[in-house]
Amino acid sequence: MAFGTRVRAIAVVALTVALAACSPSSDSSSSEPSEALTADTGATTVTFRLWDEVAAPAYEESFDAFMAQHPDIKVQVEVVPWADYWERLPLDLQSGDMADVFWTNTSNFGRYADNGNLIDVGAALGSDHDEWTESVVALYERDGTLWGVPQLWDSIALYYNKDLVDAAGVDPTTLTWAPGGDPAAGDTLLAAAQALTTDSAGLRPTDEGFNKDSRATFGFNAQADLQAIYLDWLGSAGAIFQDEDGAFAFASPEGVAAFQYLVDMVNTWYVAPSAADTNTNGDITRDLFLQGKLALFQSGPYNLKTIADNATFEWGLAPMVAGPEGRVSVVHGVAAVGNADTENMSATVDVLKWLGSVEGQSALASRGIAFPGVVDAQQAFVDYWNERGVDVQVFIDAANGSTIPAPVGPNVNAGANEITPILQEMFLGTLPVAEALEQAQEAGNAAME
Repeated sequence: MAFGTRVRAIAVVALTVALAACSPSSDSSSSEPSEALTADTGATTVTFRLWDEVAAPAYEESFDAFMAQHPDIKVQVEVVPWADYWERLPLDLQSGDMADVFWTNTSNFGRYADNGNLIDVGAALGSDHDEWTESVVALYERDGTLWGVPQLWDSIALYYNKDLVDAAGVDPTTLTWAPGGDPAAGDTLLAAAQALTTDSAGLRPTDEGFNKDSRATFGFNAQADLQAIYLDWLGSAGAIFQDEDGAFAFASPEGVAAFQYLVDMVNTWYVAPSAADTNTNGDITRDLFLQGKLALFQSGPYNLKTIADNATFEWGLAPMVAGPEGRVSVVHGVAAVGNADTENMSATVDVLKWLGSVEGQSALASRGIAFPGVVDAQQAFVDYWNERGVDVQVFIDAANGSTIPAPVGPNVNAGANEITPILQEMFLGTLPVAEALEQAQEAGNAAME
C-alpha cells in the first residue's frame, strides 16, 4: 500500500501515511475533462485533479476567483478517489488523458519527476511567489529541482480527554518517553498511561488483579501508524527512517529502542489497544478516543473535524510526546504538480502560480480543511478553529520545530509493501523487535533496488 497524506481511504495503517493533510477521501468518480478550447467561450481549459471530495469545493471556490481574473482560462476540477488514483495516474499519463495539474504526495512524485512527466516548478514559477512552508517545499525537491507547489500540510500533536486526564492527575502537556520507561531517565509517559488505563473493575495495570482482557479505557494509541506514531518516535529517539540515499535505515540501536517502547506499551505494559485490532483498522484508536475509551490520542490535524464534530466530552490539544531528543514531528504535505505534456503550458503555469498564492489557497484555509502550504494563508485556518474554541498552535509549533522527513523516493511504496507485514507481526509480539526491524529493513531495501 502506498505512503500518502492521511485520508480516510487509507485507514488500515501500518505504513500508510494521511500522511494526513486533508479531509475524507471521495468515492465518487472523476468528471470527464473538457476539450482544450471550449467552443462557447474560446477559453483555454486547464484540468485539475485531486483525490479528496471534501477539498474539491474549496478548489472550485478558489478557481472561480481565478477565472474572474483570467477570463481566457477555464479550470475544471476532477475528483478521482484514492482507491483508483495511483493506478489511473500512470495509465492516464501514458494515454495523454492526465489532468494538466494534479495532486501528488511525497512517495509517488519521484518516479514521475525522474521520468520527465512533471513541469519543473522552480524554473516555471521562479522565486517571485508568496512564501511557502519550507518543510513542505523540501519534500518536493529532487536532484536540486522543485517539482511541486505546496498545497496542504500537517504535523503531529496530542489530543486528550480532559475528564480522564484530570481524574488521573495527568498533565498532558509535559509527557516524555525514555527507553524502557525509566523514570530516572525522564520518562513520564508510562506512569501517565498506566494511570489512564483501567479494566472493567477499575483496576490499573500496576494493580494486583488487573485484567488486560477486560480493559475499559486505554492510556495511549501506540500502534503501527507511521505518521502519527512511529516516525515521530524514531525522530525523538535520534533515529532515522531513510538515509540520504533513500534507503531504509531504521534498524539502528536508537530505532530498536523507539520501537521496543511502542511494542511494550501494547504487549508488556498493556496501556495501548491490541495490535490485533489496530493492524486491521488504523482508525480504531480515533474511534476509541471519541467513545471516551482512550485518554491520549497522538495524531494530526486531519482528525480535527471528525473529533470536533463527534466528541461528546471536553477535549484539548497538547504538544506531542517528547523523547530523548525532544519533540520531533513528521511534517507531510500534498503538492500540486504540472503535467509536462500539457497542451496548454502557459495556462497551466498560470494555474500553478495561482495555487501557490495566498488568494489561491484562502478557500482551503477559511473552510478549515487543512493548513495551507502558503504561509500567509495559514491564519485563516487558525481563525476558523479559534472561532470553534480550538487552538491549533501546537501543530504550527511542531512544524516549526525539529522534524523528521516523510517517506520519499520513486520506489518507496515497493519497500512499504515489504515492510508492512513484518512490522505488524512485531506489534503483535510474534517477532522480537530487533529481529523484525532487520528483516523489514533488508526486505524493504531489496524491493526498492
